[in-house]
Amino acid sequence: MPRTQRNDNFIDKSFTVMADMILKVLPANKKAKEAFVYYRDGMSAQADGEYAEALDNYKEALTLEDDPYDRSYILYNMGLIHASNGEHEKALELYHQAIELNARLPQALNNVAVIYHYKGDRAKEAGDEDTAEALYTEAAECWKQAIRLAPNNYIEAQNWLKITGRSEMDVYF
Repeated sequence: MPRTQRNDNFIDKSFTVMADMILKVLPANKKAKEAFVYYRDGMSAQADGEYAEALDNYKEALTLEDDPYDRSYILYNMGLIHASNGEHEKALELYHQAIELNARLPQALNNVAVIYHYKGDRAKEAGDEDTAEALYTEAAECWKQAIRLAPNNYIEAQNWLKITGRSEMDVYF
């Protein structure tokens, strides 16, 4: 039974009914509609902390979805799961794939920067200043791209860029 048929709270059921009605009238082919159902079920499972189920749904959605923009969000959500599980290399791979498909995805750029910054901190703690500096530079470049796309977001990153002298702009927004 699809996850969306198991929802037992009123809001989830209402959302599911509305989404199903919209799916019926959308001018999309059957494959695209089926991909959306898997994506929606993946998001629901992810919200419930059922990461394995969410990944299964996202993987199925990827096999059906042809639209690069939609695929970018599927990959982004898969990256979120891997990042939350501490699988940073896999998360980076998925975020980069999402960015390749949709260069206007600031949240993926931000998450890449967060991982690079985290890895830079670990390298610095281990005494590897050169690696730390390279990772911080990568983080800075990703944050600058994200901030250009969403200038009112990522205030902490903007402050870090300014404090560390990595900012070429005084004001992003």
